[in-house]
Amino acid sequence: MTIDASPDLASLASAGPKSGGVRRLAVHAVMIVLSFLSIFPIYWMIVTSLRPENEIFSTSLWPSNPSLENYVFVLTRIPMIGMLINTTIVSAATALLQVVTGLFAAYALVRWRMRLSGVIHGLIALSWLVPFQVTMIPNYVLASRLGLLDTLTGLIVPNAAHAFAILLLYNAMRSFPTEILEAARIDGARSWKILWQIVVPNMGAPIASLSIIAFISAWNEYFWPLLLSRKPENSVVQIGLQMFMTQEGNLWGPLMAASALASLPILIIYLVLQRHVIESFMKSGIR
Repeated sequence: MTIDASPDLASLASAGPKSGGVRRLAVHAVMIVLSFLSIFPIYWMIVTSLRPENEIFSTSLWPSNPSLENYVFVLTRIPMIGMLINTTIVSAATALLQVVTGLFAAYALVRWRMRLSGVIHGLIALSWLVPFQVTMIPNYVLASRLGLLDTLTGLIVPNAAHAFAILLLYNAMRSFPTEILEAARIDGARSWKILWQIVVPNMGAPIASLSIIAFISAWNEYFWPLLLSRKPENSVVQIGLQMFMTQEGNLWGPLMAASALASLPILIIYLVLQRHVIESFMKSGIR
């Protein structure tokens, strides 16, 4: 008994490219919608920042008389440039410290044989679940006693170590080939040399991903600077945005101009390092 399967194979062959084409079309349609939802708020922020006050609530896609008066108002009303510099310093220092402390902790947990290493790892993981509001007041009291109120150091030190950084580098370091580390140790290398000359150069992707996440997280931090800062010149850009939101009403034009200025460094960094950012996130397994 023979079965002629040629018609079915022909129909599958003919339906395959069509179904694949429909699937690709659906995926592209979803991506276009998601891209529009992501980009349009940024476009609307920039357009609103260029509108004069009498057109601030206009629904037109482009202002009839675009103006930079909102940007001039922002730069003259608050120390915006100083706040941007402070935010850059705080974000870069926080990201650097989180990477360094995360490397030290992850290397110790992975490579050093400690009796309570499992307990320490569990406590670090549990500390990630504690919300910031729980530790906010003790950190404030400690910062006050150390004289760190209204200083950039006070904004950086409490975020110098983070459980997410330790756990991310811990998982990346566990997959590092132990044969290479043992060979280096046999050659006489100590832990400090192994960490900085062998482990770190081969963990570029997770370190780059962690640096980007830590930098953006520190850049967007609001509650801790709001609690610690007293003077605008010692504060960060997120506090500057809040100054255009008053009980009498929001100054939407200056607020959008300040938001555009606050977003500009992050957008420039992403546009310049776009390919490296995507590659580092894909290699480190972070989506």
